[in-house]
Amino acid sequence: MFEKKMSRRYFLTLSAVAAASLALDRSKINAIAAAMGNKAHYPVVVIGAGLGGLCAAAYLSKFGVPVTVVEQHAIPGGYATAFERGDFTFEVSLHLTTIHNNSTAAILNDLGILDKLKLVPLPGQQNPEFLVETLAGQFPSEKDGIRGFIKEITGISDEVSALSGEKGKSGKASIRRYPKLWGVKDKTLADLLGGYVKDPELKDLLASGWGAYGLPPSKLSAFYFAAARGGTLRNGSCYIRPRSQALSDALAETITHSGGKILYNTAARSISLKGGAVEGVELQDGRKLPAAAVVSNASALTVFKKMLPPGSVPADYLGRLDGYSTSISTFIVWLGLNRDIRGIVKAYRTGFRTGRGIEADYRSCLKGELERTPYGITVYDHLYQGYSRPGKSTVTLFCLCGYEPWRKFEADYHAGRKDAYYKEKERLTEVLIARAERDFIPGLRSMIEVGESSTPLTNWYFTRNPEGAIYGFNQTVDNAFMNRLDCRTPLKGLYLASAWGNPGGGYGGALSSGEKAFRMMVEDWGG
Repeated sequence: MFEKKMSRRYFLTLSAVAAASLALDRSKINAIAAAMGNKAHYPVVVIGAGLGGLCAAAYLSKFGVPVTVVEQHAIPGGYATAFERGDFTFEVSLHLTTIHNNSTAAILNDLGILDKLKLVPLPGQQNPEFLVETLAGQFPSEKDGIRGFIKEITGISDEVSALSGEKGKSGKASIRRYPKLWGVKDKTLADLLGGYVKDPELKDLLASGWGAYGLPPSKLSAFYFAAARGGTLRNGSCYIRPRSQALSDALAETITHSGGKILYNTAARSISLKGGAVEGVELQDGRKLPAAAVVSNASALTVFKKMLPPGSVPADYLGRLDGYSTSISTFIVWLGLNRDIRGIVKAYRTGFRTGRGIEADYRSCLKGELERTPYGITVYDHLYQGYSRPGKSTVTLFCLCGYEPWRKFEADYHAGRKDAYYKEKERLTEVLIARAERDFIPGLRSMIEVGESSTPLTNWYFTRNPEGAIYGFNQTVDNAFMNRLDCRTPLKGLYLASAWGNPGGGYGGALSSGEKAFRMMVEDWGG
């Protein structure tokens, strides 16, 4: 049922379905709305106020459906949030995004949010030819391969945009119109790179940014890398001013302004069923919320293994979930400095490569060997004047980190016994600061006014994502593109809207999943 390999006919069929579903059919939506009658009979509960859940709830509330979002944290956004320490407001996760492009921008425009956001374009992101010439200068014998690879990934991104642009037109999508999507569907990034270049160091350079997807080239779906990286090279990227919290707050305001509710500091305990269909959500405090449908922004593993009645989930679906792996997590250090360092670190984002190769680096990340992992430094003050107060700087040190080295602290952490955990967290914080002081900012320690750090257990605490996952399920070939887990689930009235569903991780992916969950729900209500 859940085949990894696609026949040409299967590809044609799914391409047609995808094209037809990438944009809301307003006439159909309006017809279903008229036929629904009193929408008070269709209450919806959204579990989690991450971007996917917020997007779905915003659509529902604007559609006139009574919707209640339950969020265990005190603010909306999931990873798209900010926090304050002293004179500094720190960004939790955002370095760059492409939400200003294509279908994601259309979603935000649909919700009346796009014009309210202040998007800051990032310099140096939109220039495929410059990248080709730069790398060709280092690897002159591979110039044709470099050009071919860049042309391929930008072409894949172009085909994704073209598929999105079909906007529900009838007729089958043709392989002739989407040959690159057909060609990349079963490839890893390593497979794709190997078809163009040979030098291992060049492959690593072309795959730079792999950390934004949480997997090395040998495991990462080439489709995900190409669609995102090619799109960035074509259209650039941006940052949300003043912080990503602005996007989350705008979505939350759309929900409440349209009559929806958001219950903060409120956790969901279970989803109840009647006759195999959703009928409500029980909260941790014992309250029960009736629901004609439930949208889960929570992890698919938590929902299907912990929140539903035993035996209610089809065995083949559980088997499919068990076949996926959970994405990697992060270790982040936030620093507020008492000095403007833009003259010292001249780029907005700078990455440090170990020289050992991406595959070796990834293994060190999984083991939490922060002394040996690649890491990045972001100086947010390069974005716009006033990011920090005059004479100060806002900096993050970021690296991927697996959960396994933190598992030994898990039981004590949950029980509130955190002394050993804090000792290890402090040790690794000092490791990253020492590396940044050596590699980028001499005298860094003397400049620190405030500091904070996070681990995979921190990510779990604020999101409840298993193992502190930042990208939901790993974006491997067997869970990518048209193979990706659907937002519609086997249980009637239950939908996914997050990085755990379709199309995958990232801000744009989460927002798209919320729109898809809404559209599927309306289609199901319309019969």
